[in-house]
Order: sequence, then C-alpha cells, then structure tokens
Amino acid sequence: MKHFLTIADYSKDELMHIISLAKKIKKETKSGIYKKYMPNKTLAMIFTKSSTRTRVSFETGIYQLGGTGLFLSSNDIQLGRGEPVEDTSKVISSMTDMIMIRNDSQKELEQFAKVSSVPVINGLTDKFHPVQLMADYLTICEYGLEKNLKVAYIGDGNNMASSWAMLASKMGFELNIASPVGYEVSKDILDLCDKFSKISRAKIVQTNDPQKASENCNVITTDTWVSMGQEQEKQKRLKDFQGFMVDTNMMNKASKDAIFLHCLPAYRDLEVSLEVFEKYDKVIFDEAENRLHIQKAIMVYLDKNR
Repeated sequence: MKHFLTIADYSKDELMHIISLAKKIKKETKSGIYKKYMPNKTLAMIFTKSSTRTRVSFETGIYQLGGTGLFLSSNDIQLGRGEPVEDTSKVISSMTDMIMIRNDSQKELEQFAKVSSVPVINGLTDKFHPVQLMADYLTICEYGLEKNLKVAYIGDGNNMASSWAMLASKMGFELNIASPVGYEVSKDILDLCDKFSKISRAKIVQTNDPQKASENCNVITTDTWVSMGQEQEKQKRLKDFQGFMVDTNMMNKASKDAIFLHCLPAYRDLEVSLEVFEKYDKVIFDEAENRLHIQKAIMVYLDKNR
C-alpha cells in the first residue's frame, strides 16, 4: 500500500512525477476544466489540530476530483475518547477510499497507516509536513528557481525545517538551516538526510547564524516561532529567537532573484517583517494556493498506485 507519510518514502523521480501532475491539474483547473480523476471516491479527513489551509485545500480538492470529503475531528470519532489507533484505522479504511490525518504524532500516524487498507496522507504531524513542502517546491518551479537552488530556512528546527532537510536530501539542492541554540533540527533526522544526500549530492548545513545562512540564496523561508501547543513557551521563545526575523537586511544578502516563502499563518514583525511580507505577498499566497493543486496530484497519484 502506497502512503504519503514523509518525503523520505519517495524517490526524486516519483516526487517530480507528482509535481508534473500538479502542474497539469492546476492548468486544467485554471482553465475551468475539472476532470473527475477520482469519481465517487471518499476522503476521510481526520483532524486533532485546527486548520485553515489543510482542511480547505483537501476538502475542495477531493470535491474537484469528483469525490467527497468527510471531516472528522477528534470530538467526532472514538479516537478522541481512547479507542486504539489500529481499531480506528481498520474501521475508517474499510468504509472510505483514502485518509488524510493532521495530528500531533508521527508515530501515531505511522501506526494508523500500518493497518490501513487504503492510502494515508500526512496532513501535518509533530515531525513532518510533507504536503506543504511539495507545495513549496511547486511554487519554486513556477518561479523558475529549481536549477542551482539554494534555500535558507530561518527559525525553529521544527516539522517544517525537518521537511525542508528531507526535500533537499531527495532533490539534491543546497539548504542552510539557521536556528537558535537549542532549537536545531534533531540529529536523527539530519543523519537520515545525510544518507540520501550522498546519492543526490545535496548539501545541508545547520548553523546558528541566520545572516550567513541567507547569503546568496534564491529562496528564504521561515515558520512561526510559536506553534500550536507551545503557547506557554511564547515569552521564552520570543526572547530566544531575537535576531532571527527575516527582514529587508536579510533578504538583501540573498541573490537578486530571491523569493520569500512562508507556510502561514504569518506573524508580522516576529518571524518576518511586515515590509518583507508585503513585498512578497503574491509569492506567499501563490504558495498557499498551491496546497490545493499539489494535494490533488498526491491524491490522484496514490489512487492510481494502490
């Protein structure tokens, strides 16, 4: 059974096939053509964390593909009341054609997928956010920056930073990750990426210097410093992340054709300055829209490769 749990599970050729499929589907959508790639198929969408882009893009996406989306929060199903993950997976996968999960645990996601009889998609976990990175790479391709790509990720070494490292190791581009001391990407993830990088010739550097990390990059990206569930740490994090805001000075260290990406929600004058956000708002909202198109491609790919 083919799932989409992490980019580590896919080869560069497979990832590029999905990107190409997304471009095709997006072009059709923009022309008002809605091909029913998944007629009468049902996508179960399990959310234990709130969402804007993930819910809207998956629910709209499956509808445009000819199917139906079924929204299930932790308050709606027995999983939220302690039913074993495996039992929930067996039941839901016996009644639906595909499942998307957005939750707090990569381990629980993998437990769920292990016994599922249908494809499972990672809509976000504590460790990875692969659908977002596919949308980001689609955006990079649309702006013509995929050749000689050099990316700087500035900020928390969270699920986004880990996913950037995973994508770089598979696609073979250069990535600088700049995080404050104590907030770096975990060693086990970097060790896994290092194995892939030996094949792809990617170069991944982790540093605590955001200014140096930004030099000559053609993509600079960041994420919120305070993710859901970290609200009690907010004041400490705001102090620890001083100097890591992506501002005009930092963007000026990048290449002339550089773009800025943000997975949203964005907190102006914290992780990104208001000036930078407003300058690159078109790119950022192109990136957000691409969640719809890339996830449609992922669903179609999984449906065809069951």
